Amino acid sequence: MEFKFLNDVIIIFALSIVILLIFHRLKLPIIIGFLITGIFTGPFGFGLVDSVHQVEVLAEIGILLLLFTIGIEFSFKEMLQLKRSVLIGGSLQVVFTTIIIAVISYSIVPDINEAIFIGFLVALSSTAILLKSYSEKGEIETPHGKILLSILIFQDIIVVPMILITPILAGIEGDFGTEMLMLFLKIVGVLILVLFGTKYIVPFLLHIVTKTKSRELFLFTIIVICFGVVWFTGELGLSLALGAFLAGLIISESEYSHQALSNIMPFRDAFSSLFFVSIGMLLDIKFLYENIGTALLLTGIVLLVKSFTGVTAIKFLQLPWRISIIAGLALAQVGEFSFILAKTGLSVGFLSDNFYQNFLAVSILTMSLTPVLLKVSPVLGNKIAAVLRETKNAGDEGKDRHLEDHLIIVGFGINGRNLARAATSAKIPFVVLDVNPDTVKEEKEKGTNIIFGDAVYPEILHQANIEKARIVVIAINDPTAVQRTVALVKSENSNVYVIVRTRHVKEVETLIELGADEVIPEEFETSIEIFSRVLAKYLIPRNQIEKFVNEIRADSYEMFRSIPKDVSPIPYLPLNFPDLEICSFIINDDSLFADKSLSELDLRNKYGFSILAIKRNSEVIANPTAVTVLKSGDLIFVLTEHDKISELSKLFKEQ
Repeated sequence: MEFKFLNDVIIIFALSIVILLIFHRLKLPIIIGFLITGIFTGPFGFGLVDSVHQVEVLAEIGILLLLFTIGIEFSFKEMLQLKRSVLIGGSLQVVFTTIIIAVISYSIVPDINEAIFIGFLVALSSTAILLKSYSEKGEIETPHGKILLSILIFQDIIVVPMILITPILAGIEGDFGTEMLMLFLKIVGVLILVLFGTKYIVPFLLHIVTKTKSRELFLFTIIVICFGVVWFTGELGLSLALGAFLAGLIISESEYSHQALSNIMPFRDAFSSLFFVSIGMLLDIKFLYENIGTALLLTGIVLLVKSFTGVTAIKFLQLPWRISIIAGLALAQVGEFSFILAKTGLSVGFLSDNFYQNFLAVSILTMSLTPVLLKVSPVLGNKIAAVLRETKNAGDEGKDRHLEDHLIIVGFGINGRNLARAATSAKIPFVVLDVNPDTVKEEKEKGTNIIFGDAVYPEILHQANIEKARIVVIAINDPTAVQRTVALVKSENSNVYVIVRTRHVKEVETLIELGADEVIPEEFETSIEIFSRVLAKYLIPRNQIEKFVNEIRADSYEMFRSIPKDVSPIPYLPLNFPDLEICSFIINDDSLFADKSLSELDLRNKYGFSILAIKRNSEVIANPTAVTVLKSGDLIFVLTEHDKISELSKLFKEQ
């Protein structure tokens, strides 16, 4: 009997393996697989698991660890860079969604506070599903990926105040004004403690612990810090979730945050997966079957409202329609933190069992439809944006007619900025196109010739005088937009030379077919650089290395894509000197080499080594000549046989 819970855990994880393998083949989010596992094993499914409460306890630990790791990954510096998107985009999305859903809910439930709470539930989106999907597609660094990340960061933070406000909305905490004041004072007190712990206590403690070089001691210390802060906030009557997040923040500012995160991640993944399983266990399949019409209607309302509020909030940031639509539709599902908030609502009597079942059904359905929305949103975004895009950019308004034989830079990231600097130094006329309004405003103030607009539209290219441009360089992180831009540029000016920077070599052929003259894939340029340095260390002649690299590029990186068995070896590759070694020695005051020229010493014949270079104070003497005199304190770099190093060491010891 005492092993019943262990049996239940084995059943959950064994079934999860089977379902996740299927989901991996179908390329569906694994979180949905965990939800289905819960549905199958729970009391409303096949009843394979009896220890539902114990699973829920482990699941809550998983959520605490999830919030803890979010706190560790939370960077104030990154937050400052995205502050406008986080504060404006995130707050507008949450506020708009809460208000619209609250108005709709108020027609069903007569309590305005309960309607606001339902708005809270729907306002949150799934950080886990979206970030995993965008990471797998390599779109985190795209414009829509960055804005999506900003809004998700805001949601992950705002869920904590929502949890704290819920009991007050339920009216079980007395006077609203007094409770809000007490809540504010408690939060201020905890934040002061967090700042003190971040600056003094935790760095000192972790420094002592890491000096022991004990992994177990370090792990236990991290766990104690996490759950110690959780316990403290719980004792103050604050949210345990808030405590977990603050504990992560405390560690995030230390130099040991990456090690702490790597140690906690396996526990977080295992326990947080049980959270989604536990949610699936709570879904009553019979109830869903009997109320499928209501569930589908509510799901449709949620998808429409959240898509509308997401697109509207992002459009307030003055981003193009295409980006706003792609990112806005991605936010349409109900998120995992809504489940935590729903449990809080249940505990204070806000939600009835029937409403809670409807909420679970809607949440699971919206999560399941997320992969479809992510596939549809780019196509829908392009079509809708073509109709809704701003007409003020049409025609020749704002066009720089003096630009001729110029360079057009699409995207003003690191590559775009470096190219602009080089063009400025070389006095090459150029114009930049970028979709970030903050970047455009900032660069215009600096005097940069930059235009706000999406290069996938011909009107924007005409403003940059595409007809008379010589070169177009496309350096953006959105694969779909890159392809559309290449095709459009060539259709507007077939003679312009198009250079494209892309992430992956698999995109090279497609872009060449669309009209790109040169495609530079980052992943293989990096591999070429690494390989070149490896060859150099093997003393392959530089001209042979350059010839080899040029052949790879001329062949569109074909050799690196699949290396055939009959590939010809690189000339001189066997050239290696395993018996030779480069080492260094210092000339001491009483050394027999001090104050003597290299011709006097005749080092090669007498001692069997050659001096390659001499470092004297801050000066480096490369290829010293026969008349070069060695001085006391010189650091010399010598080439000699490996077996002679110990013998030479004796020569350079103090006499």
